[in-house]
Amino acid sequence: MHQPHYQVSSGRSYPLGATCENKGTNFALFSANATKVELCLFEKQPSSSTLIETARITLPEFTDDVWHGYVEGINAGDYYGYRVHGPFAPHQGHRFNPNKLLLDPYAKKISGEFIPSDRHFSYDLKSDQKDLTLCQQDNANYLPKCVVTPALAKVNSHPKIRRRDTIIYELHVKGFTELHPTVPVKLKGTYAGLASKPICDYLLALGVTSIELLPVHQFVDEPFVQEKGLNNYWGYNTIGFFLAHQQYSSSNDIEEFQQMVETFHHAGIEVILDVVYNHSAEGNELGPTYSFKGIDNASYYRLASDNKRYYDNYSGCGNTLNVQHPRVLQMILDSLRYWVEVMGVDGFRFDLASALGRETPEFNPQSTFFNALRQDPILAKVKLIAEPWDIGENGYQLGNFPNSWLEWNDKIRDICRQFWRGDNAISPEFARRLHGSSDLFEKPSRRPSASVNLIT
Repeated sequence: MHQPHYQVSSGRSYPLGATCENKGTNFALFSANATKVELCLFEKQPSSSTLIETARITLPEFTDDVWHGYVEGINAGDYYGYRVHGPFAPHQGHRFNPNKLLLDPYAKKISGEFIPSDRHFSYDLKSDQKDLTLCQQDNANYLPKCVVTPALAKVNSHPKIRRRDTIIYELHVKGFTELHPTVPVKLKGTYAGLASKPICDYLLALGVTSIELLPVHQFVDEPFVQEKGLNNYWGYNTIGFFLAHQQYSSSNDIEEFQQMVETFHHAGIEVILDVVYNHSAEGNELGPTYSFKGIDNASYYRLASDNKRYYDNYSGCGNTLNVQHPRVLQMILDSLRYWVEVMGVDGFRFDLASALGRETPEFNPQSTFFNALRQDPILAKVKLIAEPWDIGENGYQLGNFPNSWLEWNDKIRDICRQFWRGDNAISPEFARRLHGSSDLFEKPSRRPSASVNLIT
């Protein structure tokens, strides 16, 4: 390995992620249980687009559970990842494996593709002990690399549509544009294609005030989906909460997403994101390791109290993010603020939002998560919409979210279907739903607009 000379100093523990400043970059990574963190640097080969590892730098400082260091000579556009050392002790909840390159949870941009490989698993798939045997194979050639980004301009053109006047159109960035006959061929399936004039004109003609994008945080295909020769089309398998899904970008530039948002704002249309903070793409104990699991599994995930080898699974996708942990909560709030302040979005629809309000583990409308959003000066001003259920016990919580939240009301969806089908004796229920579902939402300090009257 070619080892360029870099001048390394202690740097700062905040902000988390890679922060370009002066003649270098500050790197900060949370891991309460690691014993060492290595920053891995990559460069393109002269005659190829292949990235090769050129240096490993041990982050020199550990402050308040954050490993950090300032590296002079690393600038915007440079490539990096992490290797995190610590115990491989699944029964204690630890799955550290320095053979695995890991994505920075705070990365704003990546380069390269997720290439399916057994090397993404921290354990030996061929072992009879399943997830209890450490895998010694390196995965760096199969994982995208994080890209250091410069400070980004902010999008401030929010239309600020009143909740009572909001008409939301849910759509899929790729599917909606791939099938639209007048979107330019080269822009089909992309953010730029979605922002094209034919799309804006169509939505305005419908009377839409807001679009809600199905997941656009970076996601990957689940191994069992790949084995069937399929792809995760819908995107509910996030691995980067600060990353705009790169396969939807025609340019792989962050600005393309920002320009899409600006275009809709200038047309008077809000942009709302469907976000998946309840789980990640790393699955259960038999799932791959891309980031959180290898950085600090015991902190990032809710683990079974009787055996930390296993995961609490309120999502149905193998794991549940540990929102009760202050650093995980910080990551989610930092992510939400980034999408509002820098990327310009106007609100969020939270997938399986009941999981985010679970504490002991019952759902609590006054949970730390809800209270943190309520007092946040940025997030308190945007639309917060709950999908009001998860798969856990008492997961259906329609009408029970904080007063400031809106909620997807599936009851009106269902009764509308029954009405159009011609079912008998449904008029009272239909009238109750059409009148604002007062049985669910009529509370002091709560408005009828809290009910998002969902139809398909």
